[in-house]
Amino acid sequence: MRTIEQPSNVLLTQEEMRELIAQAQAGDIDARKQMIEGNTRLVWSIVQRFASRGVELEDLFQIGCIGLMKSVDKFDLSYDVKFSTYAVPMIIGEIQRFLRDDGMVKVSRSIRELNYKIRHATDEFLKTNEKPPSISELADMLGVTKDEVLVATDAMRDPASLHEQLFESEGDSITLMDQMKDEKSELPFHYVPLKEVLAKLDKREQAIIYLRYYLDLTQTDIAERLGISQVQVSRLEKKILAQLKQWMDTNNTSRSTKKTVNK
Repeated sequence: MRTIEQPSNVLLTQEEMRELIAQAQAGDIDARKQMIEGNTRLVWSIVQRFASRGVELEDLFQIGCIGLMKSVDKFDLSYDVKFSTYAVPMIIGEIQRFLRDDGMVKVSRSIRELNYKIRHATDEFLKTNEKPPSISELADMLGVTKDEVLVATDAMRDPASLHEQLFESEGDSITLMDQMKDEKSELPFHYVPLKEVLAKLDKREQAIIYLRYYLDLTQTDIAERLGISQVQVSRLEKKILAQLKQWMDTNNTSRSTKKTVNK
C-alpha cells in the first residue's frame, strides 16, 4: 500500500458535503475525490483507535479510506442525518473486517473446518426439519462435544462495534452503545435526557464533546480544528464535564424528590 497521506486541512460543511455526495453519486469523479480528501481527518481519527493492533497505521488508513468511499457511494441523501454519523460505523466495520480476514484473530484450521461442517450440517437439517438444529443436535450429528460446537461458532463470529449503527429513526442514528445500560438505568430517577442536557451547551461546547467522545480525537486535534490552543481545549473540557455533572445531579435529585412525593 502507498504511503499514508497527511489529513487534509479542508473542512467541509454539511451542506457542502451533501452537494459533493450528490455529484459523486451522479458520476462526478472530482466531487468524489474532494469529498474523500475533505474527510481524511475523520478516517485518521478512527485509525488511531486500532494503533495497538500490531498493523501498520498506513495500511489501516487505506482500508479506512475504502470504508469512506463506500460511505460516499451508499449515503442516502433523503435522510436528514450527518454524513459522519453514517460514515463512522462503515469505516470501523471495514477496518475490523480487514483485521479479521488478515488473521489478527488467530483461529486454528481445525476450528475453521469444524465451523464449515457446522454450517453444512445446519443447512441439511433445515431442509428436512424447517428449523435450525440445537447445539446438542449439532454435536450428535458431527460426533463432537457441545463445547466444541460453541467454540467453533463463537470463534468465527464477526465482532460487534459499540459504534455499529443498529437502526435510524427520524434522522437519529442508534448505535449498540446507545442500547447498553447498567443496573442503575433500571431506576426511573436515574434516567437523564442526555440530548436535552447537551442542548444546553453552546455550539462550541457541543463540538468539543462530539469530537472528544464520539470521534475520539485528541485535545490537540480538537484545538487545531477549532483554532484554539490545546490548553484552552483542556480547560473547556473540564468545565463542560463539570457543568454536565451538575445538571445531571440536579436532574436526578429532582426526579428522586418527585418519586418520593408521589408515594
